[in-house]
Amino acid sequence: MIRMPLATASLLAIAISLAGCGEGKDKAAAPQAPTPAASTAAPAAPAATGKVDEATAKAVVAHYADIVFAVYSDAESTAKTLQTAVDAFLAKPNADTLKAAKAAWVAARVPYLQSEVFRFGNTIIDDWEGQVNAWPLDEGLIDYVDKSYEHALGNPGATANIIANTQVQVGEDKVDVKDITPEKLASLNELGGSEANVATGYHAIEFLLWGQDLNGTGPGAGNRPASDFLEGKGATGGHNDRRRAYLKSVTQLLVNDLQEMVGNWKPNVADNYRATLEAEPAETGLRKMLFGMGSLSLGELAGERMKVSLEANSPEDEQDCFSDNTHNSHFYDAKGVRNVYLGEYTRVDGTKMTGASLSSLVAKADPAADTALKADLATTEAKLQVMVDHANKGEHYDQLIAAGNTAGNQIVRDAIASLVKQTGSIEAAAGKLGISDLNPDNADHEF
Repeated sequence: MIRMPLATASLLAIAISLAGCGEGKDKAAAPQAPTPAASTAAPAAPAATGKVDEATAKAVVAHYADIVFAVYSDAESTAKTLQTAVDAFLAKPNADTLKAAKAAWVAARVPYLQSEVFRFGNTIIDDWEGQVNAWPLDEGLIDYVDKSYEHALGNPGATANIIANTQVQVGEDKVDVKDITPEKLASLNELGGSEANVATGYHAIEFLLWGQDLNGTGPGAGNRPASDFLEGKGATGGHNDRRRAYLKSVTQLLVNDLQEMVGNWKPNVADNYRATLEAEPAETGLRKMLFGMGSLSLGELAGERMKVSLEANSPEDEQDCFSDNTHNSHFYDAKGVRNVYLGEYTRVDGTKMTGASLSSLVAKADPAADTALKADLATTEAKLQVMVDHANKGEHYDQLIAAGNTAGNQIVRDAIASLVKQTGSIEAAAGKLGISDLNPDNADHEF
């Protein structure tokens, strides 16, 4: 998929009218080399203090690769569990099987979200990610929508409704969608050249399971009835055979995509991406790790995912908008940043991975810089835990960002400030390892 530059996406997020849960896609597209504008979040990183031992640094990169492989393996396994739950739901659509499928989707998000820190700096992931996690999406492309639905301006596929039609008109082109298959759905992303047309990935599945969230900044998530997937007596929604086929195919495509990425990071494969990364100079790997940490912290999480939605008081800009799972999305994105620095990851089976880490390298070069960054990472996690706690008590992210919710808005501001501060510490830590020009992407935001 064509990726949208961060700065462009940031401006579009504010400038154009938003659809039921948004109009674009996951907006961050960081280059492999740290070429974006430097962050305005913190003072310039200190001058490099020296190179680290190559063998020691290579051990850190190798352990990073082990963690990447484990995270994507967990994402694949939980996607397969989701697929099993979806199959059970389609076999017997009712409130209980739908609830189980939703729970499996939420569980599948946990490892995947911890992978997003790998995307920045690793082009192979950034190029692949759009088919897997693009957001927000123009849901009118996929299925029926409420009469109040406002699609993205200028999107020719905004009302295509693939589920209701075997052929869709996009501008002057007619697109055959008679057969709903994983391959066909993949070909429909960015239909008509619009980034708002997202046909696949976690969020397409989320929309099919939950439906539109029509509650604005009030309580409540999407409330699609299980009967939308029934056939025969009691069925609602119309075209249920095609809706069933869509859900089955889009879930299969997610599994396929995750299997592909697992293969890219599998150990002891001579010609995959992991082998290439480990063969590069250690500094290249360290730079990718730190750039990923800084860019997810600053431009993506603090900027695109939080600042944009807060400034617009817009639930249309929240990440998991149909399910009201955004608090967990933010928390586990930040957890991924912390994982990379500490060289830690807790697998879905409870196994904790530890090993050679950036933290150990920085601590050897400058113990104070390591202590400062670890403290900032812990503070950020605590600030995001406040969001999780509020959601668990019934006040979700879309309510926190509502106009007039002074206390809720402050919770989000505090988290943004913490992410900005930790980015400065990431740059400082990079400088201690001889990387003085990290320049994490700020997505054209000022903080």
